[in-house]
Amino acid sequence: MADSSSPTAAEIVASIRSKKTTAVSAVRAALERAEQLKDLNAFIILNRDGALAAAAQVDEGKKTGPLAGLPVVVKDNINTDDMPTSGGTPALQNARPTGNAPSLQKLLDAGAIIIGKTNMHELAFGITSTNLSSFAGPVRNPYDKTRIPGGSSGGTSAAIAARITTCGLGSDTGGSTRVPAALTGTVGLRPSVGNGGAQRRYHDANMVVPISHTRDTVGPMGRTVADVALLDSVITGTPMAEAEPLRGKRLGIPAAFWSGLDRDVEAVARAARAKLRDAGVVLVDADIAGLFEQNAKVSFPVALHEPIDDIAAYLKASGIEGITLADIAAKIASPDVKGAFGAITADAFGAAYQDAITVQRPALQKMYETYFHDNNLDGILFPTTVAPAPAIHTEKGSGEMSINGDEPVPTFDTMIRNTDPGSNAGIPGLSLFAGMTPGGLPVGLEIDGPVGSDTKLLALGLSIEGILGSAPPPKI
Repeated sequence: MADSSSPTAAEIVASIRSKKTTAVSAVRAALERAEQLKDLNAFIILNRDGALAAAAQVDEGKKTGPLAGLPVVVKDNINTDDMPTSGGTPALQNARPTGNAPSLQKLLDAGAIIIGKTNMHELAFGITSTNLSSFAGPVRNPYDKTRIPGGSSGGTSAAIAARITTCGLGSDTGGSTRVPAALTGTVGLRPSVGNGGAQRRYHDANMVVPISHTRDTVGPMGRTVADVALLDSVITGTPMAEAEPLRGKRLGIPAAFWSGLDRDVEAVARAARAKLRDAGVVLVDADIAGLFEQNAKVSFPVALHEPIDDIAAYLKASGIEGITLADIAAKIASPDVKGAFGAITADAFGAAYQDAITVQRPALQKMYETYFHDNNLDGILFPTTVAPAPAIHTEKGSGEMSINGDEPVPTFDTMIRNTDPGSNAGIPGLSLFAGMTPGGLPVGLEIDGPVGSDTKLLALGLSIEGILGSAPPPKI
């Protein structure tokens, strides 16, 4: 049930390998489409010369690998040694790290070709990707250019949804691969982070412009689950996930995650749920009492305290000299991000941090462990976001939104409600396509699992996508 008009990443690589097409033609087509759709603001920089030179090496047999010739996009907070890494913020616009982030390096070693660095919510501190930096601008949703694509990895998701590339890299702190995947009809994986060390699936410390070492992770994004599974396999050096039978699989349905939904999102998500039940999935109605309240004791104290040391460590490790946290904060262009950095530079959550990290976060993790264990679950199923893509508001970079005509609520808090708790607990999550609203906007469905269950989540995702299908191309 995949979109037959758009080849998967594996199909593109196979076509290049069999000489049915060339890497140069694949890369050139991606670059040309990016130029044609530049009004999406999906890119901060295109890598025209570098990408075509790399493609020529593939065609000449000088570069091989399981991704040889595959065009990919990379979020502009992930270090690249041949292009600036701006984090979408003025102070870092021309910053040039001394090396590639390890997850990206794995893709490059496998023959992938970066066609450009993608736009994002400034410094990844938001979920709209309405970046008000003069060199970036707001990213637009390919399904409706007046609406956000989600964030903070909005440029990567917009480029994939617009069929510029099949896949690429984003990063996720509180939902930044999954929220944009949901709003653009694509797929986003937040890999396991756990308590770090062996529990962390991807290892990119100090090589991605940071928010929080406890919460941050690079994550693969793609048009299909297969695209994401392929990138994950290359990054981890493990066998690619394969679809598993759904019959008998047990997925938790926590009521809190299914409450307060936009009517269209609820209708699409419940219809998807019914299809899974018909396929033999056992849906377990069991709530996680007090989860959102417990998450609130962790979220801001971690995300607004750790940047103080983490940004300094990143600048040093990346060889970026002459720029400090204060310099970055002083030049922030987006009002919502400037407000967050006011709290960071004042260390407004410093007093709450130790309790959050040593008491409240372990308690949150225990809630998830107990829920999975006591209900014998393979995963948790819920709508990734409570509403489809809201309109772009350029006044603040974030703004407010209304659900079902009710009083306006903060867009940031509303759109990360379902993705943030799993982020703080360090568990993996996969957002995939559930269906379209009557107004033509994509809806995402997320599966979360215990720490270390990433491959199993991808296997479930492959099977679920086989039932629900993938998103139709946007009419652009």
